[in-house]
Amino acid sequence: MRIGIIGAGALGQALAVRFVAAGAEVLLGDSRGPRSLRGLADSIGPGLTPVTVAEAADPEIVVLAVPWRGLSEAVRAADVSDWQERIVIDTANPLGPPDFRVADLQGRPSSEVVAGLVPGARLVKAFNTLTPALVGADPRTPAGRRVIFLSGNHAGANHRVARLVEHVGWAAVDLGPLADGGRLQQFPGGPLSTLGLLLQP
Repeated sequence: MRIGIIGAGALGQALAVRFVAAGAEVLLGDSRGPRSLRGLADSIGPGLTPVTVAEAADPEIVVLAVPWRGLSEAVRAADVSDWQERIVIDTANPLGPPDFRVADLQGRPSSEVVAGLVPGARLVKAFNTLTPALVGADPRTPAGRRVIFLSGNHAGANHRVARLVEHVGWAAVDLGPLADGGRLQQFPGGPLSTLGLLLQP
């Protein structure tokens, strides 16, 4: 299983840790280049390979783990004109530094905006409702497995991401299409955002 992650901030690193621990081969790229990620790769282990952003966009599953205002630049750096039905996991919420002002989405779910940046991709919203610390923690707790919400307009892509989530150890909850599920998990405003739920054994 090869997974590309674009963005090596707190969330990108947390996901890399969990995916590598589950046996995945992770290609991690960010705007600073592979050399800046060598120390991180040494700390996480041989399952993580520092690459360019374009190389991180190559696998069948690609995670966009960059702040909202960096999405356009990150997608440009990926240099992909047609994502050819690759699964792109959108982790972004429509606000961010420096002022954390909420973006004007003109009534659309944020993932519909992101989908427009990655033509041809099957976009799935996931990993945006929890802090990076919780995402990077062991998904299995004494009280149950940590819940990861996901939503997307392609049932097959949702199923594939749900299988990945379950393989890592989280509990997947598919909220359906972006128009409904995306709004439920979007931060700010979504009723499921920031909820650290556990699925009991």
